[in-house]
Amino acid sequence: MQIVTTHKNMDFDALASTVAATILYPEAIPVLPRSANPNVKAFLSIHKDFFDVSTFDDIDTGAVERLIIVDINSWGFDDIDTGAVERLIIVDINSWGRLGRIGMLKNRKNLEIHLWDHHSGSGDIRPTWKCQEEMGANITLMIRQLKSENKILTPIQATLFLTGLYEDTGHLTFPASTAEDAYAAAYLLERKADLSIVSTFLRPAYGEKQKHVLFTMLKSAKRDKVNGYHVSFNKVDIEGHVDSLAVVVNMYREILNVDAAFGIFANKARDICMVIGRSNNDDLDIGAVMRSMGGGGHPAAGSAVLKSVNPDEVEDMIKARIEENQQESVQIVDLMSFPVFTVLPNDSMEKVASILREKGCTGVPVVKGEKLVGIISRRDFKKVKKKNQFKAPVKAFMNTNVKTISPDKSLMQAVRLMVKHDIGRLPVVDNDRVIGILTRSDAMRYFYDLLPD
Repeated sequence: MQIVTTHKNMDFDALASTVAATILYPEAIPVLPRSANPNVKAFLSIHKDFFDVSTFDDIDTGAVERLIIVDINSWGFDDIDTGAVERLIIVDINSWGRLGRIGMLKNRKNLEIHLWDHHSGSGDIRPTWKCQEEMGANITLMIRQLKSENKILTPIQATLFLTGLYEDTGHLTFPASTAEDAYAAAYLLERKADLSIVSTFLRPAYGEKQKHVLFTMLKSAKRDKVNGYHVSFNKVDIEGHVDSLAVVVNMYREILNVDAAFGIFANKARDICMVIGRSNNDDLDIGAVMRSMGGGGHPAAGSAVLKSVNPDEVEDMIKARIEENQQESVQIVDLMSFPVFTVLPNDSMEKVASILREKGCTGVPVVKGEKLVGIISRRDFKKVKKKNQFKAPVKAFMNTNVKTISPDKSLMQAVRLMVKHDIGRLPVVDNDRVIGILTRSDAMRYFYDLLPD
């Protein structure tokens, strides 16, 4: 017997990847975890006749020869005869801790493990063979292999696969989405994936429990600033099991209009904290933050479960990780232009006009000694109404309300300043001295991969 399985709290990408693995491994039986997202449960309750799936209680575990694990890379099978398991195939995760009851296989010798995972970073599973590559959705990796083997998909399979792809990529809008994800979506649409079914099952499960949690969070909402990011942390005590907390955190972030929001949900009866993060800023990697806490995720979304911790300590851990994230991101000093060409306050407008034409730039800093006193740009030349005004000094026309940035800040912080103040350049200032300049063109070259090798 061969088994395909995936992580606890199964989402659509995990379910889709599990079903796809059964096509790639025709003798394998898909064995699903007991816990799944509400929308996934609803989908399976309607489509059970189309997918021959099992739970661990349905199988003769003593006959298992191969186990295929999908979309997970860390372990937890406390009551199976593991002696007959020869191969484990893992999909959509690379950590033993999120595999539920299969975890006791962790120490099995001579166990062949196949891993399919789209998350960055390495977990504690050491596969014999793996297909691990950063992608918006794990099912995209599976589709690549299905295409190469010319496997035939039914419309309902294509629909499930597209649902998983859209869920994990936010309908191809999340920053982690790739061109291959888009090609995979087109491939599935060509195979009659039904968008009406996709949209039906991707509607957030939001009921009375979720509404109560959201209202509780909003009553105590606060905004913090961590390394230039607007972040909200909210600690809530919950009892029992509450589905779709990720939906609540995402709605909370949107209402507060912050760069990132973190819900820290404490279940005192179980002595655990579930941490869920959501971000709309691709410079703040939620997945990296959660991986540092033993969880996982993507740049825009992630989660972790911590045992025996104080919620206030969890908030401090996240803040510290965001501080580290700032240091790891692309900084202004990496992109700025230097040395900087400057002009003096008493230089004539005529001289500056000639410099702008010669240098092919749209503006230059004005300095007195080494101190920045203003910026003169082509826009300021609109103030020149008479020909003799070209003889006037720069200080009569320059903008003295200059926005600057320090060299240790991130590119996204610089872009936010440019957008907010509608400016095309930012002098980079260190200890009151201009050491470089970052222009709108510098930012665009980086974002669109036009930087020279």
